[in-house]
Amino acid sequence: MPHTHESRLAALRDALAEEKLAGFIVPKADEFQNESVPACWDRLAWLTGFTGSAGTAVVLADKAALIVDSRYTLQAKAQVDTALYAVELFPKVTLAKWLGEHAGAGAAIGYDPSLFTQASFKPLKAEAEKAGFELRAIKANPIDALWEDRPAPSFAPIVFHDEAFAGESAASKLERVQKEIAARKATGLIVSAPDAVAWLFNIRGGDVAHTPVALARAYVPLKGQPTLFVSPGHVTDENREGLEALAALHPLGDLWKVLPRLVGAAAKVIADPTYTTLRVADILKVAGAKVIEGDDPSIRFKAAKNATELEGARAAHLRDGVAVVQFLAWLDANAPSGTVDELAASDRLEAFRRDTGKLVDLSFDTISGAGSNGAIVHYRATPQTNKPLLPGTLYLIDSGGQYRDGTTDITRTIAIGEPSAAMRRHYTLVLKGHIGIATARFPAKTTGAALDSFARRALWDAGLDYGHGTGHGVGSFLSVHEGPANISPRGTVALEPGMILSNEPGYYREGQYGIRLENLIAVTPAQGIDGGETEMLGFETLTLAPFDRRLIDAALLSPAERDWLNAYHARVREALASHLDDADRAWLDAATAEI
Repeated sequence: MPHTHESRLAALRDALAEEKLAGFIVPKADEFQNESVPACWDRLAWLTGFTGSAGTAVVLADKAALIVDSRYTLQAKAQVDTALYAVELFPKVTLAKWLGEHAGAGAAIGYDPSLFTQASFKPLKAEAEKAGFELRAIKANPIDALWEDRPAPSFAPIVFHDEAFAGESAASKLERVQKEIAARKATGLIVSAPDAVAWLFNIRGGDVAHTPVALARAYVPLKGQPTLFVSPGHVTDENREGLEALAALHPLGDLWKVLPRLVGAAAKVIADPTYTTLRVADILKVAGAKVIEGDDPSIRFKAAKNATELEGARAAHLRDGVAVVQFLAWLDANAPSGTVDELAASDRLEAFRRDTGKLVDLSFDTISGAGSNGAIVHYRATPQTNKPLLPGTLYLIDSGGQYRDGTTDITRTIAIGEPSAAMRRHYTLVLKGHIGIATARFPAKTTGAALDSFARRALWDAGLDYGHGTGHGVGSFLSVHEGPANISPRGTVALEPGMILSNEPGYYREGQYGIRLENLIAVTPAQGIDGGETEMLGFETLTLAPFDRRLIDAALLSPAERDWLNAYHARVREALASHLDDADRAWLDAATAEI
């Protein structure tokens, strides 16, 4: 079998030639569109060596490219043999654009329809029609036949998410979704996103690293019992009765023959184009159903947390904040000696979280970046890249926990020893942007795109910027990156009360340091606006941990920004102090002293 990335690429080209294909597309995707792709489906990593969470390789007979966004520019160049793959930056170069320039007219480009959603395929199809190359769906992914040591898929037993955490019964959620199906004059809904399935049925699983979901699909009819499509390992003697009370159960592998029977000919089925793969859409079309492209209502309902979920989030962040402060105090005591490295630091933070007795899992792989590694936005420390935390540098740690009552995600940037004036200036500019989001007031139905510049104003004034979005949605003991809302130039979904998002502006100086400051925030009705005539919303900050005072240039803060920071630090101190021992409490008192 091919053991090197060069030999794997050559073997793939041989397979394409046999199939009379001029090229093939390899996205970072599985058939469930998971952000964290299970190892058994990570074909992109097997082929290229790139392990980032987003990217696409495209292979032609004489050239190949890996297309990534700005988060992964440095990582891609470090992991991929650039003699084999040109590393291209999205959105300047898109898959469609690259193929339009490099695939000749009439060239047949293969793709796996189980890995493309209806939405992701549209621009590619339009470019193919424009440029004259052909897109050809394949029945079997050629990489699978080459990948001899491929890990076996693993499906963990489904567990029930108690209503004490969910705040609403599965029956109530189903009723809400079915009312939406009726309002759209449809006969059913295909639920493709695993976290949407988890929310709708109040179930959780263990099929994906750090995201407690089962890789299952569901069909919800206009009336009557829904159907769950599950895999071996999902259903056990212990959970079968409870699951059968929620839905009819069928094997996921039988979707192609069971789904047509459920929907019937002439049915009108809602399929969210963002999550429904071409393969699933084809099953519906072959059955004679009309596919209605529209948002999955369960995804929108899931994003607006109810009162129980918000209380759970507050409890999870209090617990998590204690662990983070214990870690920051430990770091301050140990890092200046130069004996702490990236892996030791991230392991120590995880240990503090586990000491709570409530941690189910991390919410993602911890980003622990010392010095120049902090400038790699989605860096992951390995034994080969592991750096010590040295005096005169910055250390960035982005981490989170999965608790039954909530999901956390926090980033702090810490000075190791004495920071430079440039470090303090850049940190404070990022902090100003963070405060800009935290204090924002905005009319109902405002989108994330309208708020994104609040976080960038101070950086823009200095001729600086960052290449990622400002905020993503966060689930309730679900995905740490949750749709449909976000705060970014592409944030087209209106923010609603109950949504939980991140607030994480940053600045990255390649080869030197990275700065990111992240709290989670909940959308709430705005308070304290007198004489207003418009319904206004704002944010409640959920995360409880201090910002590094050594990195704050108070002269750059406005009086209002200083007041917010001091009030936030006072709140952190009041919330956490009683949960800490004397030494950590003394550290927190100093870390939250008024500026």
